[in-house]
Amino acid sequence: MTEQETVLPQALRTHLAKRNRRWGWAIAVAVPLTALFWFWLRLGNVPPPASWETDAARIATVVATVTATGSLQPTNQVEVGAEISGTVREVLVDFNDEVRRGQLLARLDTRRLEAQQRQLEAQLLAAQARLPESEATLKEAQARLRRLQAAARASQGQAVAEFDLDAAQAAVARAEAARAQAKAQIAAIRAQLDEVLTNLEKSQIRSPVDGVVLQRKVNPGQTIAASLQAPVLFVLAEELRAMELLADIDEADVGRVRPGQSVRFRVDAFPDETFTGQVTQVRLGSELVNGVVTYKAVIAVANDSLRLRPGMTATAEIETDRREGVLTVANGALRYRPAAQTQQESKSGGFSLLALLRPSIPQAPRTPPIAERSKGAATLYVLTDGAPQPVKVALGLTDGVRTEVVRVVSGSLNDGSPVIVRERRPNGPGAGQR
Repeated sequence: MTEQETVLPQALRTHLAKRNRRWGWAIAVAVPLTALFWFWLRLGNVPPPASWETDAARIATVVATVTATGSLQPTNQVEVGAEISGTVREVLVDFNDEVRRGQLLARLDTRRLEAQQRQLEAQLLAAQARLPESEATLKEAQARLRRLQAAARASQGQAVAEFDLDAAQAAVARAEAARAQAKAQIAAIRAQLDEVLTNLEKSQIRSPVDGVVLQRKVNPGQTIAASLQAPVLFVLAEELRAMELLADIDEADVGRVRPGQSVRFRVDAFPDETFTGQVTQVRLGSELVNGVVTYKAVIAVANDSLRLRPGMTATAEIETDRREGVLTVANGALRYRPAAQTQQESKSGGFSLLALLRPSIPQAPRTPPIAERSKGAATLYVLTDGAPQPVKVALGLTDGVRTEVVRVVSGSLNDGSPVIVRERRPNGPGAGQR
């Protein structure tokens, strides 16, 4: 190997060694700087101090309600029909008219019935005239029979033939039958006449109750056929100053509804006004409404102003229970859990460089287990000296907004205690908002 070939590799090796030393120093400086940069980022992601929104525990009244929908109906609604067929001659009332019991509402054409009445009355007179004749014939036959019987007794059967006695007895029997037939004919004609007179009375449609005409379904000149069923001519409401609200109660709530409970309801016609009533009956029979089993509750409603009308749809709240002067907390407090506790539950417990370099993502607070609250117990957090302090309580009645605190199991909770309902964090680097 020549001297030039020996020098060149030595120079190359020197150059490569110097370059490797420069890269080593660069890496030695870059790694600490990179670590410091990431630690600076992590320090910049430290969230600012948390603040809490509170709602004071307070003495209040808790009212539990059951919501139901239904329709208003008169306490007694009567359908007035016609029992006989005919043509309407006259209609004497109209919609919304007030009527009294026995008042004439409409008349049917009665000319055919009046003709039948006259015909039957004539037949009755003729039958009644034949009755005395049959009675006279009977008396004559009875007298002849008595004479023959007396003659036979006086002559000891010698003066009167047995045939004559038999003929006289037969004549008496025929006379008695004729008289009975005349009486039966009179009774039959009277029955027919009574039927015609009844139909004449039914041709006058009268109100069976004191009330108001809700519907009029007939006009003068209209023909009515009552062969199969009585056609409805009028619909009357007996009294609109006292009405009923028929509400559909869901099967999950029917166990809490009882007669005597007070009710508040609204109707679409008067959305800014609340009406009151009282449950009078909860019917045992179920109904299937849109695939849901419901039970009908009857609610008595006073309607002195007559503003409520039959058929109006109402949304009712039935007061099922009430607690007055009890300690209550907002329902939002039952769902709150501190963020530190939530984060602690989500930590794995080990150190990870990847977790250190990964940016933190704020998480929403998790709701306490439903099973715990369903048993009537919960953990609240009271803001004490700027920090949440847990308080275990036993819960009672709720109205959907506030819940009764039956007793404090552990911790301290009094009227006016600031109970945390949610946590708030200001916006900033790495800061989340609850």
